[in-house]
Amino acid sequence: MSQPKNFGFGEEERMLRDSARKLMRDAVDVSALRAMLPRDHVEAYETTPQPLAHDEKLWRQMVDLGWTAVAVPEAAGGIAMKMAAIAALAEETGRACLPSPLSATILATLALRECAGKGAHAALERIAGGQPATLAITDETGSWESADTGVRARREKNGYVLDGTACFVQDARKASFFVCSARDDRGIGLFVVAADAPGVSVRADQIVDLTRDQARVVFEQVEVPADAVAAECGEGDKAIDRALPGILTVLAADITGAAEWQLQTTVEYAKVRKQFDRPIGFFQAIKHPLVNMMVAIDRTRSLVYNAACAIDTEPEKALLFARMAKASAADTAAFCSSRSVQLHGGIGFTWECDVQIWFKRQKHSQQLFGDGTYQRAKIAELF
Repeated sequence: MSQPKNFGFGEEERMLRDSARKLMRDAVDVSALRAMLPRDHVEAYETTPQPLAHDEKLWRQMVDLGWTAVAVPEAAGGIAMKMAAIAALAEETGRACLPSPLSATILATLALRECAGKGAHAALERIAGGQPATLAITDETGSWESADTGVRARREKNGYVLDGTACFVQDARKASFFVCSARDDRGIGLFVVAADAPGVSVRADQIVDLTRDQARVVFEQVEVPADAVAAECGEGDKAIDRALPGILTVLAADITGAAEWQLQTTVEYAKVRKQFDRPIGFFQAIKHPLVNMMVAIDRTRSLVYNAACAIDTEPEKALLFARMAKASAADTAAFCSSRSVQLHGGIGFTWECDVQIWFKRQKHSQQLFGDGTYQRAKIAELF
């Protein structure tokens, strides 16, 4: 099946994008964003645990708009929009540098909808109803391989008992529940575990990104009933693999939106900052990097929506296209971040300059589920 024109981006997708852009513009301008974040570098990086950036009122607005339900199947109370719409939503939240569990919740949704267990359907219903969730599937080595986990599962009469630690868990302190991968002798399973379940402890990491939080989630004799099993052991890694194209596409879309903000903000600065009695944007030394930023962003955006469309129409090509999109996005994040800081001159790296907020988010996003080098190595394995 060939892809439709415009990557399947139609009226419904445009409406979602426009409504997201409007809310982000109205509710998450830079002053509102600054109010959510730590006041200075001491509070941000020397306070334990690291301050949590989150606006519960804004989260409820997003839930009311149906954003948590966009990837949830209709059978579980969701909207089940196309991947192009989900990518558009992720791009707008990335553009706003939104401190929110929405991205983590969408990634968890993509994994849950590939699961056949009873726990998956119930968890999807909870997400559609507005409960934030996140994936707890990475071991202490930082491996993004679906078969690697730091948690063991022990089969009991009425379910499972989990022991171990999931690392690099995104927005863990904002989540109502975790989608945790754990291994027994049969392989990897996926389990839905409430954040406040007995035996669960969340230990916040100190990270550079001011808009997200990250943590290690420790499971000590955590009981998981049979009806909270999303995928039985031996099936969980397969579910993650099926969800991976969507996960990579969402992350790449977030990066694309943030890079667009970096470009536009730097262009505006180049119009007003003067040197030698001229705006610095007059000089080719400034023009050329700005054009190169634009080219990089357009290339990445095309790959993002190509991957999104493939998930809906050409699933056999979806993983290849999604890895291409994430590889390009990681490189674009690095390039646009460095140029935005450099072209702001001496103020570019300071706390007072807003560019540093997006710079730090992009650095974090680059690494999630693998940077450009990692993705290109995985692409080589597909051939």
